[in-house]
Amino acid sequence: MQAKTLKWILPFTVLIAGVVGFNVVNAVAKSEPEKQEVDSRPVVEVETLAAQDHQVVIQSYGEVKPLESTQLSIQVSGEVEYWHPSFVEGGIVQKGEVLLRIEQDNYEAAVLQAEAELARAEAQLIEEQAQADVAADEARRFPTKKHTDLFLRKPQVMSAKASVKSAKAALQRARRDLENCEVIAPYNALVVSKQVGLGQFVSMGSSVGILNNIETAEVIIPIAGFDSVFLPERVSGLAATVYQRGANAFSREAVIDRDLGTVDQQTRMNNLVVRIEDPYGLTTGQPAVKYGTYVQVSFAGKTLKQIYRLPQEILNNQSVWLLNQDNQLEPRKVQVIREEGKFFLIGDGITSRDKVVMTPPEYPQKGMEVKVAGTDQSAKPSSSQPEKL
Repeated sequence: MQAKTLKWILPFTVLIAGVVGFNVVNAVAKSEPEKQEVDSRPVVEVETLAAQDHQVVIQSYGEVKPLESTQLSIQVSGEVEYWHPSFVEGGIVQKGEVLLRIEQDNYEAAVLQAEAELARAEAQLIEEQAQADVAADEARRFPTKKHTDLFLRKPQVMSAKASVKSAKAALQRARRDLENCEVIAPYNALVVSKQVGLGQFVSMGSSVGILNNIETAEVIIPIAGFDSVFLPERVSGLAATVYQRGANAFSREAVIDRDLGTVDQQTRMNNLVVRIEDPYGLTTGQPAVKYGTYVQVSFAGKTLKQIYRLPQEILNNQSVWLLNQDNQLEPRKVQVIREEGKFFLIGDGITSRDKVVMTPPEYPQKGMEVKVAGTDQSAKPSSSQPEKL
């Protein structure tokens, strides 16, 4: 009887224990604090940009070359008796210095001979002029008598005058030949080559060396089509900077001398000529710019009015991301005027009221809600889904 009673009571006891346990667990669960919802919005940085005037800087490259290069030739024949110690390859010579000298004895003798011939011709002219004066006086005393030009010695005087002129010309040639025994540096120069030696006999017209002018250097720089539109109306006289980076870095002031006025048939580019005064720094003490050096040239172009300057990394397909009033991303097409270094110059597409996203998310989408860095935005993100571009 007792076993039968337990058989009926035990199920009810288990059921009651289960109900009590459920209520206890439910009460404990309700007593735990509710979990806070996580804000998963991407954090971005935004800026409100101001339009500014911008000075365009145009850059190009070119090789430094001398303004002029001269091949020296001798104008007389003879033996080389002297040459300047700096008249060697790589030597620097000053304007007016004697580079070499031909033996002068024969040419000095020729000058003396020409001077003597001139003195003889002048004496003959004086004698003929005196005889002509006597003939003229006699003609005045006998006016009725016919007197010919021969009697008045006019042909003799004319011949004597011609002899004087010829003698003067011969003396001038002799003196010039004597002067040409010395080869003079026409300008401050770098000696490129020397082709004669001491004691060598040279003939008239022989080449004796090549000089490069070091008073002024030139750099011909090509201007691409996308840079041509930013050139000022007048380029002649514009200040420029010539420089080189790296181990042999230097920077020199220069000036744009002229536009070559033609378009290169191969590159289809315009070419400007930049001049550097005293490229080897002999008088100014500035860093030397050696001929053959490949340099970079920069100068100021046009001034762009009221444009925006944006980093290249925030543009994608000529679009930027803006932040609207609901803290959502919004794409905006912009007009890229020019690229300069790591920046784009923007003309139209944004205004000074727009908030430009400077650090867009990795996968930005139109309508994506974001949180601005440095601000307290406790509002819950919207449940609306962003629209894919």
